[in-house]
Amino acid sequence: MINHKNVSDILLRRQIHHGEINYGGNRKLKIYGTLHCGSGKRMKKENRVFFKSTQEAISYGYRPCGHCMKPEYHLYKQKLQSNQ
Repeated sequence: MINHKNVSDILLRRQIHHGEINYGGNRKLKIYGTLHCGSGKRMKKENRVFFKSTQEAISYGYRPCGHCMKPEYHLYKQKLQSNQ
């Protein structure tokens, strides 16, 4: 996990270009999604984190975005309901 406030914009673009960063997340809400998600683009820089994979995001306790990752979000919700 990479905190946005701890990386320069040039390095961030380079990591995205080389496939080292593929997903963005909200540190406070513990939600991750694609880099093109409108919800993610609106969040404050200090709350934004980046991940290489969905597995990495999940390992940190993040859930999929209901806006840009609908199928993954529905699976997440089903798993939550079956565990109750």
